[in-house]
Amino acid sequence: MNKRIFSFIFARGGSKGIPKKNLLKIDGIPLLGHSINMAKSIGSVEKIFVSTDCDEIAIIGEQYGAEIIKRPKNLARDETPEWLAWKHAINSVSEKYGNFDIFLSLPTTSPLRKDIDVSNCLKKIMQPNVDAVITICESNRSPWFNMVIKENEKLNLLIDNNQIFRRQDSPKSFDITTVAYALKTDFIRVSDNIWQGNVFGVEIPLERSIDIDNFLDYKIANFLFHNNKSQ
Repeated sequence: MNKRIFSFIFARGGSKGIPKKNLLKIDGIPLLGHSINMAKSIGSVEKIFVSTDCDEIAIIGEQYGAEIIKRPKNLARDETPEWLAWKHAINSVSEKYGNFDIFLSLPTTSPLRKDIDVSNCLKKIMQPNVDAVITICESNRSPWFNMVIKENEKLNLLIDNNQIFRRQDSPKSFDITTVAYALKTDFIRVSDNIWQGNVFGVEIPLERSIDIDNFLDYKIANFLFHNNKSQ
C-alpha cells in the first residue's frame, strides 16, 4: 500500500537574525516559494502546507500553491520548540484530510537543496526500523579536537579525550542541516522530541547544505544558487 506523504513548511513572521527572512528572494522567488516548489517536484507528495502566524506569509504561500495552517501565536515565539508546531500541524490537517503516514518538513532556509536529497530522505524513512530522517553534512571542525567551551574565562575542550592529539584521529562528526526532515507521523504524535526515536541521516554535499541564518549566509546562498544555475 502506498504511503500518504504530506509536506510542510514552517514559516514564522518574526525573525531576529533577518527580518522577514522567509520572504527573502533568490532568483526572484521567495525562500518560502523555493520550499513549496521543491515539494511540488516530489511526485509522491500528496499535499503541501505552510504553517504560519503571519498574514503576508500566508498570502504568498497560497500564491505558490500551498494550503495554509493558521499557527497560534503561542506556537510562533522564539522560545517555542518547533516540535510543538509540528504536532499542531499534524492535528490540524488530520482533522480535515484524515491520517497520513509520512511527515516531510522542508525549511525555507535551505534553498540549495535538490530533489534527490529529499527523495533519499523519503526512501530511508520508509524502512521499518526508522522513526526519523534528518540531513547531515560532515563537520569542518571536530568537537573532540578543536572546539572549546569557556568557563570563567578559562577554556576547556568541549569533549575532553586525552587519547586524541590530531584532528585526523578524532571520530568523524556531522552538522545537522535544514535541507529536509522526514518522520513517521505516528512517531511525532507520541514523542516529545526527535531523539526519542531511531534517527537516521542522509548526507548532503557541503555546497547544498547551507542554512540561512544571517545576511552572510544569504549572500553565500545567493551566489551559489546563481553559480550552479550558470553551469
